[in-house]
Amino acid sequence: MHILKSLKLIIYVFAIISLLTSNSKSTEECFEGTSRAIFKFNLAIDNIILEPIAKGYSKLPDPIKTGTGNFTSNISVLLSIPNNLLQGDFKKLGHSIGSFAINSTVGILGFLNPAEKIGLSPSKEDVGQTLGTYGFGPGCYLVLPILGPSTARDTLGILADTYIDPFAHVTLREKEIFSTSGNALDYYSVKATGVVDFRADNIKNFESLEKNSIDLYSSYKSIYLQDRENKISNSVNEQDEWGSLDN
Repeated sequence: MHILKSLKLIIYVFAIISLLTSNSKSTEECFEGTSRAIFKFNLAIDNIILEPIAKGYSKLPDPIKTGTGNFTSNISVLLSIPNNLLQGDFKKLGHSIGSFAINSTVGILGFLNPAEKIGLSPSKEDVGQTLGTYGFGPGCYLVLPILGPSTARDTLGILADTYIDPFAHVTLREKEIFSTSGNALDYYSVKATGVVDFRADNIKNFESLEKNSIDLYSSYKSIYLQDRENKISNSVNEQDEWGSLDN
């Protein structure tokens, strides 16, 4: 019931945003000047902090990198579970629950991935995608500090994710679920590790994009919007060499 009440509130808020930006399409921008300035800031943070960390991380032994990636991916499945339910996709719900249960136990907290070997393949779902399946358009495109590319819908989704994500409840809100609890440091540590893992996996892709793009800002925008569209439509092209471009 709490999830449904939260979702109703999300829909009401997004409806207001949609009315204010009713003429905006996903390819249009309401704050392009500001977004480009934030993009430059994010790029500087990446060059100074994230890229060096990712390059150091990429030199770790493969078993450590693979295990870390498996762990963060397993945690992210917790957010997929309520979204699978809200989307009415019970097949994916079964994959998500089964994968998390098996990898968290047999897979030693997710560092191993035995669920994949038996055919369980959960997709990453969030509130932004759920709103998209309900027919809500993306609204204005914008760039968020640190978090990167987003839209009006996905920005609202990022806020809503923390209200339905079980991992956020046991960390950010320090609630106890099945005798498990944590704190905000645990939440942000896992999120940051996932970002570093993704950045390390795509060092060459980012370097190629920066080298070959006439307008790097527009290239990131195009990749992000296409990735989100594919995820919402469950396209077979959802996963490519870039993996997931989630915030």
